[in-house]
Amino acid sequence: MKGVILHAGHGTRLRPLTHTGPKQLLPIANKPMSNYCVETLIQAGIKEIAFIIGGIGSQKVKEFYGNGDKFGVKFSYIEQDYPKGIAHAISLCKNFVNGEKFIVFLGDNIINKDISEYIINFQKSNVEASLLLCEVDNPSQFGIAEIKNEKIIKIIEKPKNPITNFAVTGIYCLTSHIFEIIDKLKPSWRNELEIADALQMLIENNEKITFEMITDFWKDTGTPKDIIQANKKILENMNEYKNGQIEEGTTISGKVMIGKGTKIKKGVKITGPVIIGENCIIEENSEIKENSSIGNECKIIGTSISNSIIMSNCVFEGKFEIKNSIVGSNSR
Repeated sequence: MKGVILHAGHGTRLRPLTHTGPKQLLPIANKPMSNYCVETLIQAGIKEIAFIIGGIGSQKVKEFYGNGDKFGVKFSYIEQDYPKGIAHAISLCKNFVNGEKFIVFLGDNIINKDISEYIINFQKSNVEASLLLCEVDNPSQFGIAEIKNEKIIKIIEKPKNPITNFAVTGIYCLTSHIFEIIDKLKPSWRNELEIADALQMLIENNEKITFEMITDFWKDTGTPKDIIQANKKILENMNEYKNGQIEEGTTISGKVMIGKGTKIKKGVKITGPVIIGENCIIEENSEIKENSSIGNECKIIGTSISNSIIMSNCVFEGKFEIKNSIVGSNSR
């Protein structure tokens, strides 16, 4: 079984952070968000993964992930010339899939769950598709599944008046039969080929579709608020480590991760969960509060940071507070 990660799109809701690269490479707890997709697939035993890339920063994706050797798997790259919808992106994988069953993972989806059993169940089954669903508070923002007698009877993309709150997550197990369905699709009002339409066509053709519910954390990281919430959840579930130099006279509480080469000076207060990257300097009278990620090569002098993501090579100098924010690399 093969894996596909959709890594294209413009990330318009995250501008200006996405003016210089794809949103899927934006860091959450100091790792690109799509890195969590890769780890989830590898954990589930997937050995071959294709990235659908396109738009700004495609080369950056190739540079970061390479051929897969450092992950112990094989990576391929497929170009999508323009974002024409999820179904269109999936259609580009036909040769890569080569008749096998496969799993599609939207590169901006964060899931706090081992999906190995879900994939094994699909591999053993004779169904054409299996979906992961999750109850959400804002169903009108997602594709929604209507369920009757433990069976999906309808899928609607972003309904104005949703009947249920079961969101179709960006994780799909599919067979190669989906390519025949996509060939029959017509563009939506957005001029895109919608995966919801393809799945609905399977339902109307009485093809077998199953589903499983996510009761753990799942997040579609489309907005800055989503990313900060995902950052919080991942920090809470990390294993603590302190590889840097911590001077006497610091105050550290809660779960804290500190990278190599980082220096925490006396008089600094850190309240976890917090991650601080490599080769950072946190000077006296600085405070790093809960749910904050500090990237590599950062310098913080007297500033308070809380519930925020600070990317690499940033400098904060002065007695002020950064909170509920995402700060891009190389900021001063």
